[in-house]
Amino acid sequence: MLMRTDPFRDLDRLTQQVFGTVARPAAMPMDAYRKGSDFYVHFDLPGIDPDSIELTVEQNVLTIRAERPQALADGAEMIVSERPSGSFSRQLFLGETLDTEAIAADYHAGVLTLTIPVREAAKPRRLSIATKDKQLASA
Repeated sequence: MLMRTDPFRDLDRLTQQVFGTVARPAAMPMDAYRKGSDFYVHFDLPGIDPDSIELTVEQNVLTIRAERPQALADGAEMIVSERPSGSFSRQLFLGETLDTEAIAADYHAGVLTLTIPVREAAKPRRLSIATKDKQLASA
């Protein structure tokens, strides 16, 4: 199970309600879902050099870091700057049932996709039931 945390989400929501604006842009929006025995997480990272993406896992905390430099030619005067640039990071708290050793990452068309499998020990399994009736009948 994936657990998401953002300590500023409630503050951003309150600011948006009071002032009618978005307090800070979602620089790394994500979608997450489960299909079969795998979790899939998609991060929108357009314009990011794949070599600048860093993924680390420490005690079931997955950290994603990426960098997008500001594209401004020498001597140019910025008129409008709405595209976020700089360093971005996001953390996901992974449940104990996920296999952090087998996470696969793919970056294509500006989308980083992580595939996180469920641990074998956490998958549902069928148990056999022993009965004493068969033992008594054969005795």
